[in-house]
Amino acid sequence: MNENSRLLKEAMETARGLYKSDIIDIRRLREYEALCAPVHKFTGEEVKELRNRIKVSQPVLAQLINTSAATIRAWEAGQKNPGGPSCKLLDILNRKGIEALL
Repeated sequence: MNENSRLLKEAMETARGLYKSDIIDIRRLREYEALCAPVHKFTGEEVKELRNRIKVSQPVLAQLINTSAATIRAWEAGQKNPGGPSCKLLDILNRKGIEALL
């Protein structure tokens, strides 16, 4: 288990303890669960499928997730893979649609 995984696990254990002690409510616990949930690692093919599904160009997707069009092209060509923050934003786009990032 890497350091980040261990810290996330401990954070969730703490949040569950706070909930059981009536210090936080269920809504706040669910927020912590969402923040600590593992993020899907997108492949270049998945990025392209998502981009096509939401009907945006590579430059528009790049602006939405604060990266460059060249990076999107590299992902889609399989030369690079999206990292943590980019995967989180791609996951939000995938689950909630483009409106969530506008």
